[in-house]
Amino acid sequence: MAGNTFGKIFKLTTFGESHGKAIGGIIDGCPAGLEIDFDFIRDELDRRKPGQSALTTQRKESDNVEFLSGIFEGKTTGTPIAFLIWNEDRDSKDYDHLKEVYRPSHADFTFEQKYGVRDHRGGGRSSARETAARVAGGAFAKLLLQREAIKITAFVSQIGNVILNKDYKYFDIKTIESSPVRCPDKDTSDRMVKLIEKVKSEGDTIGGVISCFIQGVPAGLGEPVFDKLQADLAKAMLSINAAKGFEYGSGFRAAQMKGSEHNDLFEKAGDKIVTKTNYSGGIQGGISNGQDIYFRVAFKPVATLMMDQETVNKKGEKVILKGRGRHDVCVVPRAVPIVEAMAALVMADFYLRNEIKI
Repeated sequence: MAGNTFGKIFKLTTFGESHGKAIGGIIDGCPAGLEIDFDFIRDELDRRKPGQSALTTQRKESDNVEFLSGIFEGKTTGTPIAFLIWNEDRDSKDYDHLKEVYRPSHADFTFEQKYGVRDHRGGGRSSARETAARVAGGAFAKLLLQREAIKITAFVSQIGNVILNKDYKYFDIKTIESSPVRCPDKDTSDRMVKLIEKVKSEGDTIGGVISCFIQGVPAGLGEPVFDKLQADLAKAMLSINAAKGFEYGSGFRAAQMKGSEHNDLFEKAGDKIVTKTNYSGGIQGGISNGQDIYFRVAFKPVATLMMDQETVNKKGEKVILKGRGRHDVCVVPRAVPIVEAMAALVMADFYLRNEIKI
């Protein structure tokens, strides 16, 4: 199976399945001498782990990380950093009824068509359980970026038809984690919670949107052709389970604008050249221009429903799939740290590319 490694210099390879003994990863290319804040890594994983509230899956995983290599006396050595996250709450019997059945909108059918075999227990390698390893790897990338005063912040801006229509510059980002849906506006957060609770009572699921902004990015990160900064950000975001759309800067709204409305005009501010507006989302020609980078990621409704659905088995026979197991009604709030982690991996990789000048 290919495609388990992300990045060119700062690389993360993940491994493991949802109901295997463990998941984990190997970080290669992290510079030596980076001081590791283990409490920070713990906090990042806590933000993603299941069982956080009544709104999330009740699978109980501590997500404690065991580091096997690459760290000595609290600092990176420059060698590969290997880590494990043990799967502690594996209730595989919840999936016995899926051995011969293809779940609608899951990877069951496509995985089996490609490999001729599949792990039906929670989706195996296709499960969002794998993203815990991404968050662990992203935490190292964040620590590297923090040395350069680059900060990444994501929040939930939409659940279903409940939309937060305010610019991120006017939020108190400290309130994001106090919201059960990670929305920094209390009124909107409360309405999102009510909607999720209603959908849950119906046995259904719902999707939403995560917005993210990156501050402190210097001008000059990115490549002008195939490795455009926004292209790698898009790949990173669309590699996340349930992600269905990506837009940066003005995004699809740009299609409704005239060039005279959309152009970001340059001006001098102190000793720096800046832009008066930021419809470009901090990226021009695939390269960062020094302004905030901002983007949005759309997530579909979770495909597992707590209601009956018609599907087929391996023989093509119609069967009724019963809703069972422990699943999120809305994955969006738990995906916030995953979006940040993937953004951090991209930014750390491009930062090191600039340093090494490849």
